[in-house]
Amino acid sequence: MATAVLAATAVMAPLLAASPASAAAAHQGGLHLGFIQYDSPGRDTGSNSSLNGEWVNIHNSTRSAIQLKGYKLKDNTGYTYTFGSYKIGAGKTVKVRTGKGSNGAGYVFWGRSAYVWNNTSDKARLIKPSGSQLDSCSWTTRDNGTRNCH
Repeated sequence: MATAVLAATAVMAPLLAASPASAAAAHQGGLHLGFIQYDSPGRDTGSNSSLNGEWVNIHNSTRSAIQLKGYKLKDNTGYTYTFGSYKIGAGKTVKVRTGKGSNGAGYVFWGRSAYVWNNTSDKARLIKPSGSQLDSCSWTTRDNGTRNCH
């Protein structure tokens, strides 16, 4: 019996070990959506502070900086944020906030006066300048207003 258990473990161990790596490998190729705060914390008051409580992280998992000019972030309704000249460093993340503010290192502002992300169901899409979809992340439940897209 012990031999059978050891043999089964020896056969299954590489498969079990490969599963997490396989899931992570999907994002090792470059730019991807990370963590999304689709429901601003607290009450949705429509204030700029509340609007900026909604955000999407875009992560660069490469070893080189990437120029994001022309990349787009879209929702199901078709609201679209288009990056101007913005370079994201190797291994770095940029946070795209819904409201207004001054762009800086690691964050940009969409400049909207209304919310983008639906609290109960939506899909964020990262689109290349060529128009092809690079990554997407969806949710269908309110949960705690966040989604980890990794």
